[in-house]
Amino acid sequence: MTSLERARELLAEFPVADGHNDLPWALREQVRYDLDARDIAVSQTAHLHTDIPRLRAGGVGAQYWSVYVRADLPDPVPATLEQIDCVRRLIDRHPADLRAALTAADMETAREQGRIASLMGAEGGHSIANSLGTLRGLYELGVRYMTLTHNDNVDWADSATDEPGVGGLSAFGREVVREMNRLGMLVDLSHVAATTMRDALDASSAPVIFSHSSARAVCDHPRNVPDDVLERLPANGGMAMVTFVPKFVLQAAVEWTAAAGENLRAHGFFDLDTTAEAMKVHRAFEEANPRPVATVATVADHLDHMREAAGIDHLGIGGDYDGTAFTPDGLNDVSGYPNLIAELLDRGWSTADLAKLTWKNAVRVLGAAEDVSRALQATRGPSHATIGSLDG
Repeated sequence: MTSLERARELLAEFPVADGHNDLPWALREQVRYDLDARDIAVSQTAHLHTDIPRLRAGGVGAQYWSVYVRADLPDPVPATLEQIDCVRRLIDRHPADLRAALTAADMETAREQGRIASLMGAEGGHSIANSLGTLRGLYELGVRYMTLTHNDNVDWADSATDEPGVGGLSAFGREVVREMNRLGMLVDLSHVAATTMRDALDASSAPVIFSHSSARAVCDHPRNVPDDVLERLPANGGMAMVTFVPKFVLQAAVEWTAAAGENLRAHGFFDLDTTAEAMKVHRAFEEANPRPVATVATVADHLDHMREAAGIDHLGIGGDYDGTAFTPDGLNDVSGYPNLIAELLDRGWSTADLAKLTWKNAVRVLGAAEDVSRALQATRGPSHATIGSLDG
């Protein structure tokens, strides 16, 4: 049996629980949520990284759908609600393949039914507009993690890709973390500054996640996780989910991507724009400036290092499909996960360790957050704090 065949066999039992996929934003940008125009029941290879046939081919058993909205939108809360509505409509439209999941038990039920557990993660604290009531509202609508920042700071937390604002988490930011713990909403530390990572680990009584981040020691990009933070995950119980984005995994791609982003902005596009018009500009830039290409082995190098730093019980996968213009060779879309598992098998990873990487760790972490939530709700009610009362 080849490594790829062994990988597919493993994924049939312990499928990938992926931490981050931006399909809802791609549907917003491309077709304004017209699900007939981008019917994911059939192949959408010309437009998307994600559709149901390729999710099935990739061995995906659970997906956190990102309900991301841009931080510069004037009204991020209604835009986030539109993203949530998109996910709900996708689940309703494809009941044979997708199952709404709110708990670790729901994930296991979906696996038993042969359906893809569909969870939601809000990407950026701007989505709550400095309101703990809004945070609770998102939880009630099914959001099970929130990334504390996106690429820009929020008033109470510093981003990895912005200038320092409050030096990590403010007092209100720590209260946000505590309220997320009380709710059972996972604290996601992808995108945040290292100072914010450390402050959140200090403040959190529940496991944290990195929904789509790789190792800074392997690729020196501020979006990646420093070793001292990875080394704290065993005590916290959390997990870091390796991402595939070339500019976060391949050092040569860091500088190239910065230049490509500048080129997009010079042509009037947002630097993360993946619309057809923006991609024409991207392709012209790439033709003149050949793009450094990451591979499956590049991602596996990160996982090898992260296993040394954090341990196998604290790793997962968060591909960031449909949230990136480029992907590594062999991980071109959501059908590519078996190639990564095959690479790790060739590197000597055991099937027991790979089952933790793909499925077991993600289920355990969500379940642990639920346990913490039950204990906290027995001792305290919802926080009524405001950013004004805590930060002045």
